[in-house]
Amino acid sequence: MRRQVTIWNWRGWGPVRALAIAALTLIPLLVVLASFLEPQPEAWSHLAVYVLPGVLWNTGILIVGVGLGVLLVGVPLAWLTAVCDFPGRQFFSWSLMLPLAMPAYVLAFVQVGLLDFTGPVQSTLREWFGSSQWFPPIRSTGGVVLVLTLAFYPYVYLLARNAFITQGLRAVEAAQALGYTRAQAFWKVALPMARPWIAGGMTLALMETLADFGSVSIFSFDTFTTAIYKAWFSLFNLPVASQLASLLVLFVLVLAAVDQRLRQNRRYAAKNFSPVRIRLQGGARWGASVYCGVVLAMAFVVPFIQLVVWAHTVWQEDFDGRYPVFLLHSMWLAGLAATTVTVLGLLLSAIRQHHRDALTQWFVRLATLGYAIPGTVLAVGVFIPVAWLDNQLITVAGWLGWDTSQILKGSMLVMLLALSARFLAVAYQPIDAAMQRITRNQGNAARSLGLSPRQVLFRLQLPMVRGGLLTAALIVFVDVMKEMPITLMTRPFGWDTLAVRVFEMTSEGMWDRAALPSLAIVLAGLLPVILLVRKSESGLH
Repeated sequence: MRRQVTIWNWRGWGPVRALAIAALTLIPLLVVLASFLEPQPEAWSHLAVYVLPGVLWNTGILIVGVGLGVLLVGVPLAWLTAVCDFPGRQFFSWSLMLPLAMPAYVLAFVQVGLLDFTGPVQSTLREWFGSSQWFPPIRSTGGVVLVLTLAFYPYVYLLARNAFITQGLRAVEAAQALGYTRAQAFWKVALPMARPWIAGGMTLALMETLADFGSVSIFSFDTFTTAIYKAWFSLFNLPVASQLASLLVLFVLVLAAVDQRLRQNRRYAAKNFSPVRIRLQGGARWGASVYCGVVLAMAFVVPFIQLVVWAHTVWQEDFDGRYPVFLLHSMWLAGLAATTVTVLGLLLSAIRQHHRDALTQWFVRLATLGYAIPGTVLAVGVFIPVAWLDNQLITVAGWLGWDTSQILKGSMLVMLLALSARFLAVAYQPIDAAMQRITRNQGNAARSLGLSPRQVLFRLQLPMVRGGLLTAALIVFVDVMKEMPITLMTRPFGWDTLAVRVFEMTSEGMWDRAALPSLAIVLAGLLPVILLVRKSESGLH
């Protein structure tokens, strides 16, 4: 019998190899959870009275508010663009995903700059009506919920649209044949069938909400992520920061478990796309267009235009020799992280393809858990073991007579480890999807033609997964460009990126000066969104 060939001829040791990659996520997670072995009674007595009540309340409000918000915005948009026909439907079907290109913290400071008391909206209202006291304050709990809803509704929109469009009108027509009205058919048939996808999208949005740092910082809205940052950099108490992080991990793990359960239930909506749509009539058709247009304008168009205006205003006085350095640092970090994470994703997918045992598959799932863990948690979890290892190396260097204050701390290694753990799942998914197209028979056929395993790798397998590798590298590149908390908390001293520049300017309320680096980040973010739109459309038609 011929030996079966996959991307590498590894025999045995599958769980060990998978565990070695999963350690990127498991070690920071275990370090954070183990922080309770080092009690901090004085610090916790202070936190229990002055910090935790507000943090828990704010976090709960965000979960409920953003959860309801993304449902109320994303589901109707998905139904309208997937099943109904109205003016502008084809344009809105893809453009409503553009807010994915705009980081939540960018949307946050733009909305504050526009809608605050001194912003152009309230200033105009005061000129017209003499007062703007009746205008809802943007610096409020409702303002935070609104911004995060506009930033994260595309997760629900994308998944719900996929569910609705695969149902087509057949489910609705079948319900109508049983005597239901069209509205009853939606509520009792179409919506329940799409529920796992909708809930999955809401889970992703809530994970992003729990992980958000930049937006809540701009609103001075204390959550676990801001409390972790303050404990580390204001109280200079890393154990307390890690203990706060462990509480946040509990929230995230619960959401991850719910999402995993929901994914297992996505089995009952067959793909039967039909070009026939419900033609909206009268005011409904224009109402649908207005609704889609208002959401798109608030979430992307108006903020993008405002960024352009601000960037043009400060271009001559703000743009100097620092900005090429910011851009170079951002692109260097993103390129290095994209290359590292893509290679790790390829290795992990190869391990999963070759080793089908349950233990290996479980370690693969653990390795991709990092995307569900907030960046602040990973920053704390990576920094602590690296700092311990650094101290040991400094001790050894002292024995050897070398004079050094630090070796690993303050280097890009900490950033790279945390970013790799955070975005490994992002790279793994497209690579694994491409890897599944390679059958063992193809490898066996290539070997029968006299090709060596190395030749099979470079001539057959890597070219076949090239599209997945490119997709993974591109998405990770842009995600790292946008990423704020890991870069902010673990960067070497004075090593600033575009995201760090945005944080520094927004923390001082200088919205116009934050526009230039934000605009560069948004433009870079459009690349994976366009790629996602094309994949979504090609996969559904």
